[in-house]
Amino acid sequence: MVEEVKTRGNPCEGKISSRYILAVLGSVGLGIVYGLKVNLHVAIVSMVNHTAVAATEGSDHESSVGESNCASEVLSNSTAVPAEDGPFAWPGTVQGILLSAYFWGYLVAQIPGGRVAELFSAKWVMFFSVAINIVCTLLTPLMAQLHFGALIAMRIGEGIGGGVSFPAMHVMLAHWAPPSERSVMSSIVYAGTALGTVVFMLVSGIIAGAVGWAEVFYIEGGVSLIWLILWTVLVADSPTSQRFISKEERDFIVSSLNQGQEGVKHEEKHKMPWKSVLTSPAFLAILVAHTCSNWGWYMVLIELPLYMKTALNFKISENAVLTAVPFLCMWLFSLILSKTLDTLRERKFISTTTARKTATGCASVIPMICFIALCYVGCQRALAVFLMTLAVMSIGGMFCGFLSNHIDIAPNFAGTLMALTNTVATIPGIIVPVFVGKLTTADSSIRSWRIIFWTTVGFYIVEILVYMVFASGEEQPWNKVEESAGESQPLTSTKQKKEEINVEKPEVKAI
Repeated sequence: MVEEVKTRGNPCEGKISSRYILAVLGSVGLGIVYGLKVNLHVAIVSMVNHTAVAATEGSDHESSVGESNCASEVLSNSTAVPAEDGPFAWPGTVQGILLSAYFWGYLVAQIPGGRVAELFSAKWVMFFSVAINIVCTLLTPLMAQLHFGALIAMRIGEGIGGGVSFPAMHVMLAHWAPPSERSVMSSIVYAGTALGTVVFMLVSGIIAGAVGWAEVFYIEGGVSLIWLILWTVLVADSPTSQRFISKEERDFIVSSLNQGQEGVKHEEKHKMPWKSVLTSPAFLAILVAHTCSNWGWYMVLIELPLYMKTALNFKISENAVLTAVPFLCMWLFSLILSKTLDTLRERKFISTTTARKTATGCASVIPMICFIALCYVGCQRALAVFLMTLAVMSIGGMFCGFLSNHIDIAPNFAGTLMALTNTVATIPGIIVPVFVGKLTTADSSIRSWRIIFWTTVGFYIVEILVYMVFASGEEQPWNKVEESAGESQPLTSTKQKKEEINVEKPEVKAI
């Protein structure tokens, strides 16, 4: 009777899929993490006293304009609001440190975060990821007033939170996503990064222009607190520990993943087979693909607005909208592609390996062709916008491509594998702004962008060759850890406890 009452009290049974609640909340969570990361890029335009900085540094923006630009007018580097004088006379070097400090925390947090998520609780690691970003965001105005060093500390804190988000969500997906739905669920979750970036960039510009730069952090951080409540109440580490789930859905997920509750607990005690991982062609293929793809990803994520203003000379109002459209297309494309590939896999038309290579091919071959074409379109702005939109949209294939591949080859260590590849793949995020900045500062014309685009093409070629040859969608032998006598004991003990509980159940029902 007790069990029957609990079942009737489940508000989600037969109505809402718990695994897709997890996917949607995970997507929103990553959107918050990425959105709170980029809001400073927008707000800093209103925070800096540009007049004072220009007088101190003797900068002359017009001197950096190349003769081959599509127009002579030079616009601000903001994607949302025109440059206004704020209270802080931070020189360019300080601004650069503020914007890059995020990656300092991001780099060091990922591998520890991945192991903690695997060994303890991915749910609470993800909670910490979003919570620390919210806290640091709410404290940003105060810290900025105190000293830019305090603001740097906030950015590092946000980076630490951002660094553990991907490994945590990979562990959650490994426990929740049936193989037949893995591409779709992964795409829903990770597409939140693109959608969150776009939404927060546009909203940050509106808030900064209408109310003020400090309100950007207060409003966005305050609204994001709602997510913490929803995540705490509605999400669990695995289907077996989820309160709001129907028996049918729990059985479906558990049977499709071939792991019961004791199996999950046993997996958490696996030791990381470092040597096997670092010498595995399947893993190294993901590592190379992730790193090379991130060069193109960060190139469009960070530098797309700059290209549209310096090379194509779009007005700021146009630029904000045209920057958002490609990422919205990316979100839709990733969902459609993932669903198509999962359907083909479920019907046995293609293998998991073929699905991952197809998606990764879309995310590399199409952008590569677009970047080559961009080198020679000249001032045909409509064609350039179309090519950039197509490139950004197709990059969305990475969500159901190599980003899902960690779970395929080693679900027991998905969090750590993601942490390893994402740590190395973060390096382009540090190098790209410096690389582009050096070239465009000397010459902001299309000549500099040709060098940038061809460099990106080179990375895509490496990604295509390595991933298409060595990638695999099959579980690797080193994922199955051999059980020693000591390792089998906890599993036996768990089964014994379960039998004891079953023996006691009649007494509970009788009560």
